[in-house]
Amino acid sequence: MQESTLQANLSLDTTIGEIVAADYRTSKVFETHGIDFCCGGKVALSAICQEKGVNPDTLLQEIAAIKTEKIDRSQNYTSWELPFLVDYIVNTHHAYLKENDEQIAAYARKIAEVHGAHHPEVVDIATIFQKIVTDMTAHLREEEEVFFPAVKRADTERKIGNSPSKEDSNVIKASLEKFGREHEEIGDAIHAIRHLSKDYALPKDTCNKFMITYQMLKEFEDDLHKHVHLENNILFPKASQL
Repeated sequence: MQESTLQANLSLDTTIGEIVAADYRTSKVFETHGIDFCCGGKVALSAICQEKGVNPDTLLQEIAAIKTEKIDRSQNYTSWELPFLVDYIVNTHHAYLKENDEQIAAYARKIAEVHGAHHPEVVDIATIFQKIVTDMTAHLREEEEVFFPAVKRADTERKIGNSPSKEDSNVIKASLEKFGREHEEIGDAIHAIRHLSKDYALPKDTCNKFMITYQMLKEFEDDLHKHVHLENNILFPKASQL
C-alpha cells in the first residue's frame, strides 16, 4: 500500500468517502477540485487524482492544512448513534427536499418557458429536475416508511445482544442495493444540470427569476452532496454491519 510522506496515516488507496466520513471538513478540498465525494465516494484517492490531473501530494497537503482548522463537534457524524443519524437525515435533508423541490421545479419550468428559445439548455434542466423530484419523492418515502424503521429496530436488537429479525435483515440488504443505484442516478442527473448550466453561470440577457433559479439549483446540489454522503459513506456501511 502506497503511503504519502505528508500523512503516514492516509494511504492513496483510501477512498474519498472514507476520508470525508472521518472528517467532514475535508469535503471542502474535494469540492474545490470538482471531486464528487458523495456518489463518487468509493473511488480511491490515487484514482481520482489521476482522473482529475491533480498532484496527490498537493491534495494531501490541502487535506492536512484543513485538518488544522477548529473541529466542529456537530460534524462528527461517524460518532453518532444510528437512530440519531437517521433522525438528523430526515429532519434536515428530507425536510429540505420536501420544502423546496416543487418550488425549484416550478421556477425551472418558468424560466424554460420564458428563456427556452434563446437558452435551450434550461428546457433540458427543467425536464431533468422534474424527474429528480419524482424519483426523490418515492425514494424518501421508502426510506422513511421501510428502510429507516428496519435499521432502528435492528440497531435496538444489536444493543441488547440479539440478531435482527430475518424480515428486517432482508429489508436492509435489499434497500442498500436499491438505494445505492438510485443515488448514482440522482447524482448523474444533478451533474448533468451543472454541466448544462455551465456551473450555474448566468447569461447576460436573463432576469432575476433566472438568477434565483440557478441559486436554488446550486443550493439543492450542495444539500444533496451532504445528504448522499451521510447515507452512502456513513449510514449505509453501518447499516450493512447490522
